[in-house]
Amino acid sequence: MKFVLFSLMANLPNAITGEAWSSQQKFQNVIKQAVLAEELGFDAYGVGERHGAPFLSSSPPLVLTAIAARTERIRLLTMVTVLSVLDPVRVAEDYATLDHLSGGRLEIIIGKGNDPRHYPLFGITEEEQWDSLAERYRLLKRLWSEKEVTWEGSYRPPLHQVTTQPRPYQQQIPIWHGSASSTRSTELAAQYGEPIFSSNSFHPQAKYKALIDHYRERLAYYGHDPAQAVIGAGAGSLYLADTDEEAIRRYRPYYDAYHSTAAAQHNQSPFTSLEDNIRNGPVLIGSAESVLEKIRSYHTAFGNQVLSISVDGLGEQEQLEQLHRFTEDIIPVLRREIPSAIWQHGPNLDVGSRSITAVKNDAPPISPIFQL
Repeated sequence: MKFVLFSLMANLPNAITGEAWSSQQKFQNVIKQAVLAEELGFDAYGVGERHGAPFLSSSPPLVLTAIAARTERIRLLTMVTVLSVLDPVRVAEDYATLDHLSGGRLEIIIGKGNDPRHYPLFGITEEEQWDSLAERYRLLKRLWSEKEVTWEGSYRPPLHQVTTQPRPYQQQIPIWHGSASSTRSTELAAQYGEPIFSSNSFHPQAKYKALIDHYRERLAYYGHDPAQAVIGAGAGSLYLADTDEEAIRRYRPYYDAYHSTAAAQHNQSPFTSLEDNIRNGPVLIGSAESVLEKIRSYHTAFGNQVLSISVDGLGEQEQLEQLHRFTEDIIPVLRREIPSAIWQHGPNLDVGSRSITAVKNDAPPISPIFQL
């Protein structure tokens, strides 16, 4: 299994000490996290995208560029790029630039986002989100793979013989599809033969498993091999301690503080308490043995090769404690038990050696990241 540390850059007062970070302190904390993640052996670092308090992550390409300058090996992910509201020309330019500045370490996860506040900011309605995402995604793919693109659609002005600059550093920037609530996202990913990343953050396992099962079914329909599916999954919150009881006691103030925010309430999580979430949901709260047991259970259900975790909301010393515990007690065990072939190689700079698989219904050829 491979591991991603990520941040949505939520900037709330510390639930125990009451300490409030300035925006500048939070930005520096995220950069420190990414540097430490590389030092500890994480495979990737991700930054989400949100457009409203308490999140400061309105510009992931800028944050990831700062991280790229301080790191050398770690993959850089967007979690997610809210493509349903963004101009694909701007996205193509910004992320191709980041691809160069990172030396080809960039991968993006696209999605429609889960915060309705961004729709009025960017001039679309919530009802349009899926159609908008699909249209903008198809244009982004063309802008990165073609020159002199001529295009017309519903969500931006027409293009006539446009070639965006710079061209990506990688032959093809890997694209994942964020999956949280609808088969529209898994359908789009399956059609293009591209990997999915299940948010797996707010609901019982069965909801996310149904979407992953749908993804595999549709992969087969479009002529891709479901056995080769590449799947990532989130894990809710992380808090490790020597015993389950200690972890619950220490984490409860953070859980209660976040779940009282409007952002958390929008997700309409069905869990009635922290204990309910631990029993029936994705949070990783407990001893190393308990956390390992839960990760194994989700892997059995999802077949995911990648797991993402976050330590947002904790003070810096607790972040350090949790990341060290995770890399000492969890990562080595799961690397032995669950092999993962992704991210074995460097940037995708030479497409010539990779085969292209024909698929039904004029679906695009399978993505290079899918052949690992």
